[in-house]
Amino acid sequence: MDLNNIENFKKLDPENMIDHINGLPDQLAAAWKLGNKLPLPRWRGIRQVVVAGMGGSAIGSDLVAAYAEHNLKASWITHRDYGLPAWSQGPETLVICSSHSGNTEETLAAFEAAKASGCRILSVCTGGALAKAAKKAKATLWIFRHKGQPRTAVGYSFGLLLAAAARLRLIPNPSDELADAVAAMKEQQKMLRPEVRDTSNSAKRMGGQFMGRWITIYGAGLMAPVARRWKTQLNEVAKVAASFEILPEADHNTLQGVMQPEAQFDATMAIFLRAAHNDPRNERRTELTRMAMMLQGQNTDTITARGESRLANLWTALHYGDYAAYYLAMAYGVDPTPVPMLNELKEKMNAGKGA
Repeated sequence: MDLNNIENFKKLDPENMIDHINGLPDQLAAAWKLGNKLPLPRWRGIRQVVVAGMGGSAIGSDLVAAYAEHNLKASWITHRDYGLPAWSQGPETLVICSSHSGNTEETLAAFEAAKASGCRILSVCTGGALAKAAKKAKATLWIFRHKGQPRTAVGYSFGLLLAAAARLRLIPNPSDELADAVAAMKEQQKMLRPEVRDTSNSAKRMGGQFMGRWITIYGAGLMAPVARRWKTQLNEVAKVAASFEILPEADHNTLQGVMQPEAQFDATMAIFLRAAHNDPRNERRTELTRMAMMLQGQNTDTITARGESRLANLWTALHYGDYAAYYLAMAYGVDPTPVPMLNELKEKMNAGKGA
């Protein structure tokens, strides 16, 4: 498909996924503002935070943990499963239940486990069963308004959690960095929007490079959750097979596995995410790993995060990946919004609840 023919985009994208991508900087700013207004108890003595969520409702937690790892005053984990870890007990544990719809069964199970264990609870959703359960239990509830797929609400899944962490004094106030991130995203997207032709739009060219290939995204430190986000966007937006790898761990196993099968090398692509705010040793490791793979005959490319601040690095790299996934969807001629296979599985799981 001609990625410069944006009239065709409108036919393939009737629910305007591109509007969500274009509007992500403003969504991030709005989420931060909302998170500073919603009611929150003055909890103190929190030693660990467990964010229970799945998919687009969980990635915000990963992003917060990566951004704030050097400043967090409590341990912070993302829990993608039913229930909670056994150590999640009492008021020293804050459990944040994050579910876009409020009906995610794994997150609802985590809410019940948190209630039974006497944890402090903050529920974040647009409504659904989680909102009802929180109201019944008189637990703190944050409702946000958003129409669209959970993955298009990443600004909320991050911005609300960031605000909660700052207000609970778990991290220093990041408002200046947040403003810098929003500005950097808006500056970067001037050359990434659909109306910008592929000769000047590197995200369109990357989407073209991805055609017919299994894509692996590599990220270290600050870029690790961004690599996960790229992978999930490629899966859900473009409906393609993709994976992600985390450095430096990948250099202790994955790197040795890039020698075979040579016949498949043309059908693969490895993208390495880089950021000025990463550990210099990991940045050197990233480039050496890319070179080693390239010398084996693998297709590789690098994306360097933009912006001055740590938050700007995080969000410009993430936003770029959203655009690249969208253009790959357009290149394949697929609607970027619906996820029929995921919905079918949910229906089958719900049908088996009484079995």
